[in-house]
Amino acid sequence: MEKKQARMRRARRTRAKIAELKVVRLAVHRSNSHIYAQIFSGCGTQVLAAASTAEPELRKQIPNGGNVDAAKAVGKLIAERAKAKGIEQVAFDRSGFYYHGRVKALAEAAREGGLKF
Repeated sequence: MEKKQARMRRARRTRAKIAELKVVRLAVHRSNSHIYAQIFSGCGTQVLAAASTAEPELRKQIPNGGNVDAAKAVGKLIAERAKAKGIEQVAFDRSGFYYHGRVKALAEAAREGGLKF
């Protein structure tokens, strides 16, 4: 099994469980140069909040979007935006990525920012 196929298989299992529960979901996507976070509605059709290292305001602060410090900044920003929309409880969807490094840093920063998952 290829690397991407294995990741997508892990993601499918997680998303199936979250869809069954119909809860708000914090989805993370990681590339070599950026990290992205989106909060989806319970039905999964609407993006309620989003943050990424590709945004111009974050790029001014952080020159490299592919490291742990950048992930922490995105985690804090997504937590702020979620709190502004009145979202406090989410399900964490790591999109099949292992809970390690940048994904872990983003999750911990979002928890520190006030999100519960």
